[in-house]
Amino acid sequence: MLSYAFEGSTTKFIAKTIGDMLDENAEKYANNDCIVSLHQNIRMTYKEFKQEVDRLAKGLLALGIKKGDKVAIWSTNNVEWVLTQFATAKIGAVLVTINPAYRTNELEYALKQSEVNTLILIESFKTSDYIHMFYEVAPFARGAIPGQIHSNKLPHLRNVVCISDTKHTGMFKWKDVLSMASRVDDSELRDRQKSLDFDDAINIQYTSGTTGFPKAATLSHFNIINNGFFVGQAMKFTDKDRLCVPVPFYHCFGMVMSNLTCTTHGATIVLPSEYFNAEATLEAVEKEKCTALHGVPTMFIAELEHPRFKEFDLTSLRTGIMAGSPCPVEVMKRVNKEMHMEQVEIAYGQTEASPVITQTLADDTLEHRTETVGRPLPYIEVKIVNPETGEILPVGEQGELCARGYNVMKYYYNNPQATKEAIDEDGWLHTGDLATMDEDGYFKITGRIKDMIIRGGQNIYPREIEEFLYTHPKVADVQVIGVPDKKYGEEVCAWVRLKEGETATEEEIKEYCQGKIAHYKIPRYIKFTDSFPMTVTGKIRKVEMREISIKELGLEEVAKIKTA
Repeated sequence: MLSYAFEGSTTKFIAKTIGDMLDENAEKYANNDCIVSLHQNIRMTYKEFKQEVDRLAKGLLALGIKKGDKVAIWSTNNVEWVLTQFATAKIGAVLVTINPAYRTNELEYALKQSEVNTLILIESFKTSDYIHMFYEVAPFARGAIPGQIHSNKLPHLRNVVCISDTKHTGMFKWKDVLSMASRVDDSELRDRQKSLDFDDAINIQYTSGTTGFPKAATLSHFNIINNGFFVGQAMKFTDKDRLCVPVPFYHCFGMVMSNLTCTTHGATIVLPSEYFNAEATLEAVEKEKCTALHGVPTMFIAELEHPRFKEFDLTSLRTGIMAGSPCPVEVMKRVNKEMHMEQVEIAYGQTEASPVITQTLADDTLEHRTETVGRPLPYIEVKIVNPETGEILPVGEQGELCARGYNVMKYYYNNPQATKEAIDEDGWLHTGDLATMDEDGYFKITGRIKDMIIRGGQNIYPREIEEFLYTHPKVADVQVIGVPDKKYGEEVCAWVRLKEGETATEEEIKEYCQGKIAHYKIPRYIKFTDSFPMTVTGKIRKVEMREISIKELGLEEVAKIKTA
């Protein structure tokens, strides 16, 4: 028996654009809560949410945004983020989701690479000053008239919109854009919406790249609307469900598996906070009687270990998804029992797959739901192949997991070579993950071919950090690896070889990274070395580096933690 699986279904695809789906469900579930943002004290029914989406969509049309233009959003979780997601879809603009942890280098790259026309951003969050960082990247915007930004540095950027009531030079206020809706007739929005096709590109999400630069995975209406729908179907979602969403929207987990899963089923999106906060999440579940909760393993661990955990009534919970990084079996069992999530599920995938490829089901056995990543979602093919030959392997043998179906991205934007490397001529997406399949069609993720670190659900390619650290004047050579971590699953460890005669401290290297790369990419561990372990052919042996680091850092017990 070969390691190949396909799940058929009697359920039809949603052959609609995101805008058309919202219009239909806003009528069908008009008085249902669509979104509840506790930290903003905002509550909207489906009818109210649709009206606000249309108002924003007309405001964006008034800004001159055309079909196919790129609209980026750089923000933590809020209602405005979700409104932007649906408003851009209604007018056929491509939403570019920018990680709020990005700093100046990463922001500039994303704005250039995806040719962003309009940037929507928040003022600040905690110590992050987004206005200051934007002006650092685009100083020419300071003296510009809003809507008339021009620069050779960012040749496509015209508009910047700040989600704030404060006026910033060169930027529109959020309310300015909403007020512009009165200049656009409803018929103009309807005509634009009718001109769209469900196969149109509608979303760009950045994934870290092995070449050192993030790649822009480009997804269609059809990709993400159906993936979100089938994720919800696997969870037995209905219009009575209320999903607590502490995961970030810029990532597929929040944008697709949360927002689109809810809106395709008439369910409610509940936002506990701007950014993950364990106590706010537990409070939201109790207050809003949430039936489902999403999170990466580190989030569930933080909730279970919160000193006030036992004070909260979580009995309304039924289901939810743990995903984003390898899920520890014992944590899954605790969530199942202590958080009353008897139907908690694991989902596996990647951004390039919209994102879910396999998922456990609510009525799977506890063993399957805690020790595997499930079977393929409907209409998705999955096979395990020999990474060298491409041959499909027998059941039980480890190889590369490949997927094919409606969920595979269209391409990496402006990167045909990387697209060709990721999707073969037969349409199979090569995930770079090692896995096995059992006789019942359940999959286990066993490792990675790709040189990638997954820290708390964040994908990090070592090459990206290496390329940055090479810019340090004292660094001669650097190699970055992932080492096991109890809280985040993995942490970043950098082996650094200094230039002849130079000296440096761990803190000096870390300080150099501050404000230039996202905080989660900054190495937690720095090891200064004179050489790296090599193969006879001169290749760096990162497996051996990892083994040495685990021993030197005393992480042997953490490395033994069992995951699905």
